[in-house]
Amino acid sequence: MELRQMEYLVAVAEEGHFTRAAALCGVSQSGLSAAIRNLEKELGASLFDRTTRQVALTDAGRALLPFARQMLAQASAGRDAVVRASHQLSGRLRIGSEQCLGVLDVGPLLERFRLRYPLVDVQFTQAGSRELATQVRAGDLDVAFLATTQHLGPLRRLELGRRPVVGLVHPTDDLARAAQVSWEDLAVRDFVDFREPWAIRQLVDAAFADRHLERRVRMSVDDVHTLLDFVQRGLGVAVVPQHVAAKPQAAGLAVLDLPDGGAPEWVVSAVSAPTAEPAALRLLELLGEANLAVARAA
Repeated sequence: MELRQMEYLVAVAEEGHFTRAAALCGVSQSGLSAAIRNLEKELGASLFDRTTRQVALTDAGRALLPFARQMLAQASAGRDAVVRASHQLSGRLRIGSEQCLGVLDVGPLLERFRLRYPLVDVQFTQAGSRELATQVRAGDLDVAFLATTQHLGPLRRLELGRRPVVGLVHPTDDLARAAQVSWEDLAVRDFVDFREPWAIRQLVDAAFADRHLERRVRMSVDDVHTLLDFVQRGLGVAVVPQHVAAKPQAAGLAVLDLPDGGAPEWVVSAVSAPTAEPAALRLLELLGEANLAVARAA
């Protein structure tokens, strides 16, 4: 068994999808699938049940998964120990991030960076994607994790993953029982949404504007849990990235698939200045190690 195979196993298990897992690991789908098949052949057991709709771990896969994670963690700890002993990187690293990105868990990434480079002064701020991009362009941030591809100018962008967006409504809303939902159906509802600097607000505003539809945002928030609470109380409907609809706080709400054709996507990227500082480059390198960029709910 190889570390590369363990990385792929964890990615597919957490993604439930070979194509998304391959994109997160930076390999072709055929290469990832071949590595998993070779691992299954070596072990003499099938690790995944594959259907046209989903990929799920078998009993053998579930038995192997914790050992795969342990192998990756030990390999990462070993790399960290070598780096600490041989490279005493210092200086300052200013990082910004949108909340609840879905395809990246920022906390473990910052923890790993601090363990590997203890002399670097790490500073973190949370803000909307528009504000974060402005701060990176102005030199006030070194790296930002955001969910927009617009107005980035000369910034370097590394795409980390993407998700569809879905509608959320109270279970008593008529739309909860509708076979199909149109943008016009949503436009006549009151909305709970984030304020304008946040990425999802920009995505949803643009989706309605592209269809020449107006909507009523009655509740503007800065926190995903407040948004879910307001929808739970019937104060409005919301359009959110798919991973937000899977949060425990969203339990009981009706999840609506949005109409095909031009529906916005939640695209998460890391951006940095064209002339990034050494500490920023080291942080971005960590994204390619182990499964730090594997999707998991924030």
